[in-house]
Amino acid sequence: MMPASSTMSKESASYDMAEFDQSAIFLYLDGHDQEQRQTLNIFPSQPMHVAEPIPAKDVSVGMVAAMPNGNSSPPKRQEQGGQRSPAVPPAPTVALLTSAKETKSSLTKKEATNGGKGATSGDQERVRDPKTLRRLAQNREAARKSRLRKKAYIQQLETSRIRLSQLEQQVQVARVQGVFLGTGEQPGFPSAPSPAAVVFDMEYGRWVEEHSKLIFQLRAALNEHLADEQLQGFVNGAMAQHEELLNLKGALARADVFHLLSGVWASPAERCFLWLGGFCPSEVIKVMLKHVEPLSEGQILGIYNLQQTVQEREEALNHSMEATQQSISDIIAAPDVAPATFMGHMSLAMNKVSSMEGFVMQADGLRQQTLHKLHHILTTRQAARCMVAIADYFHRLRALSTLWDARPRQEDGLAL
Repeated sequence: MMPASSTMSKESASYDMAEFDQSAIFLYLDGHDQEQRQTLNIFPSQPMHVAEPIPAKDVSVGMVAAMPNGNSSPPKRQEQGGQRSPAVPPAPTVALLTSAKETKSSLTKKEATNGGKGATSGDQERVRDPKTLRRLAQNREAARKSRLRKKAYIQQLETSRIRLSQLEQQVQVARVQGVFLGTGEQPGFPSAPSPAAVVFDMEYGRWVEEHSKLIFQLRAALNEHLADEQLQGFVNGAMAQHEELLNLKGALARADVFHLLSGVWASPAERCFLWLGGFCPSEVIKVMLKHVEPLSEGQILGIYNLQQTVQEREEALNHSMEATQQSISDIIAAPDVAPATFMGHMSLAMNKVSSMEGFVMQADGLRQQTLHKLHHILTTRQAARCMVAIADYFHRLRALSTLWDARPRQEDGLAL
């Protein structure tokens, strides 16, 4: 029995080896490797090219397709007639190839769609990047601070220019006073201005420029015949600027009343018309009447009553101021003042000077009331012309001072 079984196994082994076709084996292995690659690379980084396997001459497509499906034994030749079966591909193979082509086309379309949207999403991500947004915000903040520094620097230069012109004017006045008084270089003359006086001079120069700009706009609005509602805004702005100037003068009167009364902060021509450190209300009413005509009977009556009231209060303040000045003069000129009583006399004089501050404050209050009552009596367009007339009046006084300083002088006649 043993020799027979060994002989049978040898025959079956020789039969199996003889039945294997080498070309079929290689084709099977190649097809198996290709199918594994396609199965693993479902989503490749590059488009996948599906190529249909080409069967060999002696191997059918059905054999190649059936081998990877679980039948690992090599195919055997058909014994009947010694002929092979025709190469007809089965239905699962055709379905597999069709699905592969559809997968390829869908992947290609998705890649094209994602490729078109990738740039836009990338730009949005770059724009919405927190670091980029923070850098842009820092750049905007730096630009804003640079503009503020530039504006502050320009204002500082303008303030320095105004202060320099005022110092030149003060030096010129001091030289003229020194020549007429014969003081020369005496110590303490001229006295240095107080810090409050310096601040007021700078603020007054700024106020003159801003008020001139506003009056220029108001004049243009009158020439363009704008509506009363628009003119009212400019008139209110002019009134607010006069309020600001009165507040500045009030602060200076409490700190240095002599600087305010002397009028060094104003032009030389303006000093000739100053009244207690400012304009005379009755004189402003006279200037206004020449530019707001025609007036109604009610307006004429109201302005006449206002003028009478203002003149009465001006006379009362003038009388009080003259009495105070006479008292100060009597105290200073007292004979035989002993050194022990000298400071007592000076304290009395200082008390009289402090009362002068009250007179200046009352004069500013009268100026404010006069402007407000004129604004109430006149119409909006008349009030606008009134503000322009008052501003032109003081502007021409300053121009007169400039022309007088620039006039040609006869040096020979002034030489001593």
